[in-house]
Amino acid sequence: MQNPIKIELLAPARNADTGIAAIDNGADAVYIGAGRYGARQAAGNSLDDIERLVKYAHTFGVKVYVTINTIIAEEDIPEVQQLIEKLYSIGVDALIVQDLGLLEMKIPPIPLHASTQMDNRTADKVDFLYKAGLERVVLARELSLDEISAIHKAVPEVELEAFVHGALCVSYSGQCYASQHCFGRSANRGECAQFCRLPFDLVDSDGAIICKQKHLLSLKDMNRSAFIEQMMDAGVVSFKIEGRLKDVSYVKNITAHYRKAIDEVLGRRPEYVRSSFGRVQPQFAAAPQKSFNRGFTDYFLTGSRSDVASIDTPKSIGEPMGRVRVVSRQFFTMQGGASFNNGDGACFIGADGRLHGFRINRVDGVRIFPQTMPPLFQGAQLFRNSDTLFERSLARADAPRRLALSLVFGETADGFILSGSDESGIRASVAVDAKKEIARSSQYENIENQLSKWGGTPFFVDRVDVRLSQEWFVPSSLLSDIRRQLCEALMDAHKAQYIVDEKAVKPTCHPYIERELSYRGNVSNSLAEAFYRRHSVQKIAPAFEIVPVSGEPIMFCKHCIKYTLGWCTRSGVKSHYREPFYLVSGDGRRFRLQFDCRECMMKVIAE
Repeated sequence: MQNPIKIELLAPARNADTGIAAIDNGADAVYIGAGRYGARQAAGNSLDDIERLVKYAHTFGVKVYVTINTIIAEEDIPEVQQLIEKLYSIGVDALIVQDLGLLEMKIPPIPLHASTQMDNRTADKVDFLYKAGLERVVLARELSLDEISAIHKAVPEVELEAFVHGALCVSYSGQCYASQHCFGRSANRGECAQFCRLPFDLVDSDGAIICKQKHLLSLKDMNRSAFIEQMMDAGVVSFKIEGRLKDVSYVKNITAHYRKAIDEVLGRRPEYVRSSFGRVQPQFAAAPQKSFNRGFTDYFLTGSRSDVASIDTPKSIGEPMGRVRVVSRQFFTMQGGASFNNGDGACFIGADGRLHGFRINRVDGVRIFPQTMPPLFQGAQLFRNSDTLFERSLARADAPRRLALSLVFGETADGFILSGSDESGIRASVAVDAKKEIARSSQYENIENQLSKWGGTPFFVDRVDVRLSQEWFVPSSLLSDIRRQLCEALMDAHKAQYIVDEKAVKPTCHPYIERELSYRGNVSNSLAEAFYRRHSVQKIAPAFEIVPVSGEPIMFCKHCIKYTLGWCTRSGVKSHYREPFYLVSGDGRRFRLQFDCRECMMKVIAE
């Protein structure tokens, strides 16, 4: 029988405290930024904080990955190399990288994961990266289950990681240059200005306005919790939650939700097992719709292209609560009696097509009284984007993660011995010398009670087995002392036996999948250029950030505005507007849309 496949729930960590909260709510791994070389530059952390997270995580077999998933400027190469050496020294489990120039550096044997910023959407690309020494590949978000399965079958040796939840970039990751072009802020250097969340007019070649001030490039948020089992069977081993800029409440809620969804599958599929250890006990009922979201989509996972856009607003709408039934001057009522609480936040799309938000002052029976009456109308779809009671439950202190511990208390010729083994397989024993005297009453209950007191440690006692030849008198002070010594011994054993998988990347020279690289190759330093030339690339253009190009696409999108408006070429339904279409931003800039129907891709070109 084959060994079970280890399944990993990978959560984001804005900082060490958020990472610890993710671990306490069920993460098998966390990813965190260091310095300014992560794709979310605002989420950098000190090495001391990362080391604190690593120490906590490794107790439970939880892994810590650090993001260095930006392209690297020539002058930053020495600093990046020093950073990697320091991360290796504190026990980080892997680096998530974008710039293949790192493979030309003399770095310690730390595993490398290919970031989704590398635009990983074909089996050939994944195979190349694996042969180059990257043990895991983070797939493009746009792939369907069939496409993921095909990659897994073609390259079964590589670990596949896929996003399951969170905000979506409209362009293929690593292939968006809009922020750099418009604002001088490179998405490939972690400085995205969120161009895709802006409102635009959509006009045709005659200047006719098709849509006015709509967020035509803004997508809903991903939620694939209903497809966990199918993704496992397609070959995904790491389920990634997006959100290194999200607050701790968001991370706790979404991590707990996916922990429950994954465990449900693991409970009936023995060929899959959890990749870390420890009991988690969330102090709330996880509900992803109650955290920040723009509405949910599975985002092409099942092949469907419908319902991926959030063109009315890029802001969080929260959970749908039903429709408005009656509107008066001071209150309103809901169809079906939706349950709101005093202090909740609510929102709706008004008759003007814009998002309107308001706070609920009080609820009196079926009557709901806002602080200020918004422009509600009968039949309006209402959402709750802030649930007061739920936020209070999230704010409660987490129940710390705990390892189940089995204890055996016995005797030696000179005293007593306490042995323990936890669920991860770590074992330790402590013996103490003590004078033995027959007790006047049974000691077993007191022994079990005293040895079960492991509060404030990473352990909880699952069972205590007392094995004594006589009813010896055992002082509580002795039991307390031997318990403390065993805890220290177990912790030392965890530190000694946790092994970071070391993997030295060796130089390779197998051909890259292309012989020429345009600006889309994101080559921004001499090491990256050397890497590609060694792998048979003959012509290499510099990155867009170094030499901007004109007249070329600045975004490559599977999301299609024509499809969203009902004019997909394959459907045969035509609009009466004349192409090409243009997006016009608030400052008057024009962006031509090019529809590559053969590749099912929309390109955005700066005029």
